[in-house]
Amino acid sequence: MLENNSVKINIAIDGYSSCGKGTLAKSLAKLLGYRFIDTGAMYRSVTLYFINNAVDLASPKAVEAALASISIDFLVTADGGQEVVLNGVSVEGAIREMRVAERVSEVAALSPVRKKLVAMQQKIGENKGVVMDGRDIGTVVFPDAELKIFMTARPEIRAQRRWNELQANGDSISELEVLANLSHRDAIDSSREDSPLTLTKDYRVLDNSELDREQQLQLALQWVEVAMSGLPAS
Repeated sequence: MLENNSVKINIAIDGYSSCGKGTLAKSLAKLLGYRFIDTGAMYRSVTLYFINNAVDLASPKAVEAALASISIDFLVTADGGQEVVLNGVSVEGAIREMRVAERVSEVAALSPVRKKLVAMQQKIGENKGVVMDGRDIGTVVFPDAELKIFMTARPEIRAQRRWNELQANGDSISELEVLANLSHRDAIDSSREDSPLTLTKDYRVLDNSELDREQQLQLALQWVEVAMSGLPAS
C-alpha cells in the first residue's frame, strides 16, 4: 500500500482522553516499523512520582527538585510491546490506576513539567520515524510533523471504553464517575495556559465513535500514504 516506504516521517496523534490514541499509534508504528512513544505514559509517570513523594504542586522549588530526580525510559518487552520505566522500575500498571488519572491533567498543566518532557520528546523525534500521541504533539512537540491526526469520540462512548478498561483492571468505580473525570480532564487539557489541546486546520480529524480498530487503522494508513506521496525517497 505504501509506495514510498523508504521515506521516514513523524506522525503526531492528539486528542481527548480515552479516544484510543495509543492503540492507533501502536498499530501504525508496528506496521510502519516506526518507534511508538506514549507521551501520556510519560506525564502519568511524573504524576505517579509526585503522588508517591507528596510533591507540593504549588511550590515551584518542590516541582523543580522532583523533576531533577526523575528519569523516564521505555522498555521493549519480549512480545514487542512497550513498558514505561520510572527511575529504573517498570510502572506500566501503576500509572493506569485511577489515583493517577485523577491528577495527571493537573500535573501536565505545570510549565516546568511540560518543558522537561517536551524536550525529551523532541530529542526522540529528531531522526524521524516516530509515532507519538498526546495532547500537544502536532502543535508544540512536532509542529512540522508530516501527518497530524486529531482523535475524538462522543463523551459517553469514551467513558464506557475507559470504564471497561478500569473494570478489567479491578478498579471499583461507576461509569458516571469516569465520565466526570474525563470531562474534568478535557476542561483542564483544553484551557491550560501552557500548550493546551488545540485542533488546528492542519490536522486530519478522526472521530472513531462508530469505527472499530481496523477501520480507523486503515483510514490512518491512507493518510500516511498521502503524507509520504509528495516526499522524495531517501
